[in-house]
Amino acid sequence: MTDPGLDHRGQSGAPPRAAAGFASRSSSTFGREVSFFDAVYGFAATLLIANVDAPPADAWRSMEALLASGAGAQLLGFALSFTVIAVMWRVNVRLTRRLTGLDGPTTAINLAAAASVVLIAFTTQGISDPGSEDFPLATALYAANIALAALLQAAMFQTGRARGLERVPSSRRSNLLDAAGALVTPLIFVVSIPIALAWGATAGKWTWATAIVLGPLVGTLTARASRKGD
Repeated sequence: MTDPGLDHRGQSGAPPRAAAGFASRSSSTFGREVSFFDAVYGFAATLLIANVDAPPADAWRSMEALLASGAGAQLLGFALSFTVIAVMWRVNVRLTRRLTGLDGPTTAINLAAAASVVLIAFTTQGISDPGSEDFPLATALYAANIALAALLQAAMFQTGRARGLERVPSSRRSNLLDAAGALVTPLIFVVSIPIALAWGATAGKWTWATAIVLGPLVGTLTARASRKGD
């Protein structure tokens, strides 16, 4: 059985489905939608500062006192989540650029992804507050939050591709490799959930560090494999 959104080469050759509220890249509606999503990501990153409590005056006497006040852990959580949101914003930009526009379904999924990104400010509180940073549940919820946001971003693009909105149609093989690369980060965060619940928050957080190596590595390997297949 063939995919109605793919041609005989496994490429997304179906025309855009304008009936579902399609906004082409050349339209002002598309520009407003993209600007809205950019603003949401920026607002989500700004919200992170609310998790950093002002330390008492005595804490400013020395660096040791400042770190002991809990500011160090909160700033580390801020830096981690700011980086995560910035990377997700760049991914959203890259995926949106690969589409001819946005229609109803892709916009809806993109909104869900944006909502999960805004939620990062809430789950960051759990992993950065000195009173809760060692709780496994806080680490597990943060990991679930990141995994959900990344999966929704990937789902947005795959939905657009299936609906014929891909600007440069890709082969089935190339898309499968691309999708596999996009699953690396959410998979790492999903795996960290049982690790955190079984062996503690610190073990779960260290699991996230593997994304620094595996993400770029898998991306390079999948890109190389895709070029060989073309």
